[in-house]
Amino acid sequence: MPLDPDYLLGLPPIETTHSYTARDTILYALGVGVGRRAPCDPDELQFVFEEGLKPLPTMAVVLAYPGFWAKDPKYRLDWRRILHGEQSVEIHAPLPIEGVVTGVTRIDGVVDKGFDKGALIYSSRRIIEQYSGRQLATVRQVTFARGDGGFGGSSKSRSIPHEIPNRSPDIVFYVPTYPDQALIYRLSGDFNPLHADPVVARSAGFTVPILHGLATFGTVGRELMRVDGASRPEIVQRIDARFSSPVIPGDHIEVEAWREDSRVISFRARVPSRGVVVLQNGRLQLNDPL
Repeated sequence: MPLDPDYLLGLPPIETTHSYTARDTILYALGVGVGRRAPCDPDELQFVFEEGLKPLPTMAVVLAYPGFWAKDPKYRLDWRRILHGEQSVEIHAPLPIEGVVTGVTRIDGVVDKGFDKGALIYSSRRIIEQYSGRQLATVRQVTFARGDGGFGGSSKSRSIPHEIPNRSPDIVFYVPTYPDQALIYRLSGDFNPLHADPVVARSAGFTVPILHGLATFGTVGRELMRVDGASRPEIVQRIDARFSSPVIPGDHIEVEAWREDSRVISFRARVPSRGVVVLQNGRLQLNDPL
């Protein structure tokens, strides 16, 4: 059945209530690789040890997460061929270590790239702290539905990619991923079998299960906090990136970063061993100047 954009846009938002603990905060950090290289380093322990624990800003992506909603038959999508296209996290208030939050997820737009090119589905989630009613974060996502194009809708993208500077990067650093990382990261709520089941991975065109795009996003985002030498999660206001190729668990990622001004860092991430760019058009917005 062809994708019907009016039907998708007319569906009610998904409302999700999520109670989480300090253990979940630690588990998220472990899922993006914190503590693997230097488990006793205070700079790492602040995200994985309950004494003085701090949430990573990118943890917003798993708070009040509605699950792999595209797999629900009511959305009428070819879920086996879905990939993560873009991700944005905007922090409005410091994330609590634990608590109860409500997420309101809605589909904001649908773009037809053509019968053989798929469709782009734009969605957003407002994350609200239940006891105070304050909005903690807005999580925006673009889903690349590879099997659902050709329905005749608009082909114009709703977002303009952030332009990477045309000069050598100011900073280059390397980030390992780990063979079991997808199995750990999925415990934070994304149980898409593409990241665990070899049969599902092969049916989607991959030789092995791939790392969650959001695990790559969180892994790189955590490392970007080091650029001012302090790893201060409270300075992160917003982080955006496009996913251009998947990471295979165990890949080593090279991150190039450019200081645009005192509050903006552009970035790009690649896997040199496979010659692919995995995150493109990245932009980190800071609350405080570097």
